[in-house]
Amino acid sequence: MTRSLLDLADDVWTGKAPLNEIRRYGPGHLEEVAGGVAMIPGFGHAFAIAAHESLVLFDTGSRSGAEALFRAIRSWDTSPVSHAIYSHGHLDHVGGVGPFDAEADRAGRPRPLVIAHERVLPRFDRYERTRGYNRLINQRQFRNGAIAWPESYRRPDVTYTDTHLLETGGMRLHLRHELGETDDHTVGFLSESRILFPGDLFIWVSPNAGNPQKVQRYPVEWAAALRRMAELDAELMLGSHGVPIRGADRVREALTCTAAYLETIVDQTLAIMNGGGTVLDAVHEVRVPDELAAKPYLQPVYDEPQFVVRNVWRMYGGWYDGNPANLKPAPQGALATEIAALCGGPGRLAERAAALAEEGDLRLAAHLSQLAVQAAPADGGVHAVRARVFSDLVARERSTMARGIYGWAVAESTGVVEGRPTLEQVETLAGGAPRVSL
Repeated sequence: MTRSLLDLADDVWTGKAPLNEIRRYGPGHLEEVAGGVAMIPGFGHAFAIAAHESLVLFDTGSRSGAEALFRAIRSWDTSPVSHAIYSHGHLDHVGGVGPFDAEADRAGRPRPLVIAHERVLPRFDRYERTRGYNRLINQRQFRNGAIAWPESYRRPDVTYTDTHLLETGGMRLHLRHELGETDDHTVGFLSESRILFPGDLFIWVSPNAGNPQKVQRYPVEWAAALRRMAELDAELMLGSHGVPIRGADRVREALTCTAAYLETIVDQTLAIMNGGGTVLDAVHEVRVPDELAAKPYLQPVYDEPQFVVRNVWRMYGGWYDGNPANLKPAPQGALATEIAALCGGPGRLAERAAALAEEGDLRLAAHLSQLAVQAAPADGGVHAVRARVFSDLVARERSTMARGIYGWAVAESTGVVEGRPTLEQVETLAGGAPRVSL
């Protein structure tokens, strides 16, 4: 029999079980993890809270899991869903309201009132304006060319600015806006039962505060939010990813150590900035202290510290990287062609890249193999080297972000080697418009 979610949570905390065992639960699995509070695991978890003759949802999962979510909740409680809260506007949190809307329509009763921070609305507007871009970057990030991007969203009915108190059926759910992974984040707290809903402000891996392809994250404010949550003295923390954490001491440790993780990256980055260093100096010099890097809930398997450094720099220092040649750069293809000519051609660059890869210097090999394909974007031989170099990088990396981008490079070059590149791919590799479509 599959262990309960709370037993799994204890085993993950003590190292008796790996975090990825949470994937065994679902789709459509539901467990009551506290009196009147149920957890429905998914790519993004959802939670149902029983109020008197009604239910409240905190996060609603993805659109693809909406029917399974509906069936799971209805197997547990048939009360009408009166409210649904979005912890933020990412798609794995806002997709599950549809079946409950349809149920309400059939029954002739009001649809659930969706509550979210006011910035969720402009997020949805931005998603609609950048649908093609978001489709592309998420395909790349998750190495899944089948990912589509919605054309419309279930928008909130009620928005708030700083705090909001939801009182219904004898239940009091305190909502507070925080900056962190997003600018529209909501934290929920059931004060009477001391249950904390941090959304994605705690995700059981290192904070997603860097993400190379996404908009600004807020590591300074995120750390402050984590410390505010720690002061609530919650007995149970139900994050929207990972496993629950129960016990006030464990919850406090997880929140304060995650805050310290972000704070040290920020402090080290700003010290380098204030000392006249460049963003690349910070990328190579900032280190997370060993005692924090060893925590099981701070492993860099989704985002990683180097990317957080760049987000800190973007927030405080703009986009200039300290290299004056990059202020108004030549086209990438032109630069690559000139370097290749000096070296004896793109093939020589590729040969050197292969040799460096054999020596284990994959970062330098990546630079040279990239220059080679930019100088000869239709040359299958140099693409074969690039594919090997970035395949080795994929195998070495841990984070979803790095593996996704490196894996996309492998797919691009493999397409050229196998004789199926698109015109857009060739133009992009040569330094033209970024219109890759795989």
